[in-house]
Amino acid sequence: MANNIGFIGAGMMASSLIDGIVAKGIRTAGQIHCSDIWEPAREAAAKKGYNATESNADVCANSDNAVFIAVKPNYVTVACKDIMEAKDSGAVIVSIAAGVTLESLEKALPGRRVIRVMPNTPCLVGEAACGFSLGTHATDDDRTLVKTLLDAVGLCMEVTETLLNAVTGVSGSGPAYVFQFIEALSDGGVRAGLPRNVSTMLAAQCVKGAAEMVLKTGKHPGELKDAVTSPGGTTIAGVEALEKGGFRATTMSAVLAATKRSYQLGGMSDKDIQNKYGL
Repeated sequence: MANNIGFIGAGMMASSLIDGIVAKGIRTAGQIHCSDIWEPAREAAAKKGYNATESNADVCANSDNAVFIAVKPNYVTVACKDIMEAKDSGAVIVSIAAGVTLESLEKALPGRRVIRVMPNTPCLVGEAACGFSLGTHATDDDRTLVKTLLDAVGLCMEVTETLLNAVTGVSGSGPAYVFQFIEALSDGGVRAGLPRNVSTMLAAQCVKGAAEMVLKTGKHPGELKDAVTSPGGTTIAGVEALEKGGFRATTMSAVLAATKRSYQLGGMSDKDIQNKYGL
């Protein structure tokens, strides 16, 4: 083994992360080991040159760098059991399961080095927005490894674990909100007379360009918005329509709803979520 990485679960999120890492040349396809109970997922991974298997134990035995737990939250317990029963190759365990706490992971993986990550699907195109938190036994080398892997597919930021559910609400689920916005923007263009393909391309590029302006200028989004809204002009008329529709409040509500759901998936009761976080 030489810097092999394993994935227990080869679904959409895992595939996006793997594909991004390989596309950037951080690891070769042959250094990827993944397992999945669903045969089509294994077949898709194998076609890309990854080592695909049904056995979680094989993934653990052949991955000396990191083993990612990339299954639905309700299957994490099973994955952890398989990890503990498999040969320990010394790999750090990295969970990308939404809502599953470090405490829960470390209880299920006693003595193992654990890191919790919240990635998002744009890692497929090298534009991920990820948050991560280290467990009790994780080392600086583990931090560097995970940050290197995640930085290879976009933006990676370390946060305290209490903020990871909020990361889920903003950037973990956020791409879906943005896709809906692009679709709606495109629909508006079609309603105004643009061909669908032209409207969609303009809408997507508009969102991409606006995002780049925020990232590269460091200016507050409100300041950039104000620079576009001339007095009595077209843009302020459009902004007014968005405000009448509750655009900002609805977007905030979406983030809070996803954040709350992340806590729920982690096993927290609605009462505790309300008392501790006001959600």
